[in-house]
Amino acid sequence: MKLDDIKKLQQKKYRSELGTCLVEGEHLVLELQQALKTRPELQTAELYLTEEYRDWPTTLVTHEISSRQMRALSATKSPQGILAVVPIAAIQPEADQTDIAIYLHEVQDPGNLGTILRTLAWFGGFRCLLSPNSVDPFNPKVIRASMGAIFHVPLELDVPLESLAGRYSRIGCLDMQGEPLSAPAFSDCDCYLFGNEARGVPREQLDSLSARPFTIAGAGQIESLNLATAVSLSVYERRR
Repeated sequence: MKLDDIKKLQQKKYRSELGTCLVEGEHLVLELQQALKTRPELQTAELYLTEEYRDWPTTLVTHEISSRQMRALSATKSPQGILAVVPIAAIQPEADQTDIAIYLHEVQDPGNLGTILRTLAWFGGFRCLLSPNSVDPFNPKVIRASMGAIFHVPLELDVPLESLAGRYSRIGCLDMQGEPLSAPAFSDCDCYLFGNEARGVPREQLDSLSARPFTIAGAGQIESLNLATAVSLSVYERRR
């Protein structure tokens, strides 16, 4: 791929047009190569590296570029000198029908989404459903925050909120007036719904889904928990 095209991958428009995204830094490239062991379709990814990384062990096609060129391509201020261009279609693992669904409604913060994916990958057995108008999961900031979890968590994009009722019979959501997470009913849900960082989920839509409300108990001295924290606590409780 031409270097000018790679630079454009910072923008969602071009990631969609070119069908590729950037995976940058030693740790994420190692995660990519680890995923290669079970997902040979990732072999179509290509590495771009500076002289410092010339001897990097890999089976991927590599291209050596200058440090100046790397800085132009990188989404970080101090690039490590190694990045991969990865076909988006090859990234996602196949979902298992037994996976528990985590539905995120219009999540906007790349760091939140990346952290959530990292949590889901740690516990395993979850898939992530993103509503329309959510942050692009292939945004470089999301990929960095996921620490490689993007290769391990099945994702579905642009899933309408109203479609959940036809797919899941037991939907749970968080609410200040709900049952505690320790309630037996919490572990019976097959889909957990989390709202936008600022607006949550419109009440009328929650009611139409017959979502069962649950509460993370706290001192109540602030209005709410961070979204990624709320998901992490919920997933931990579900797996406990």
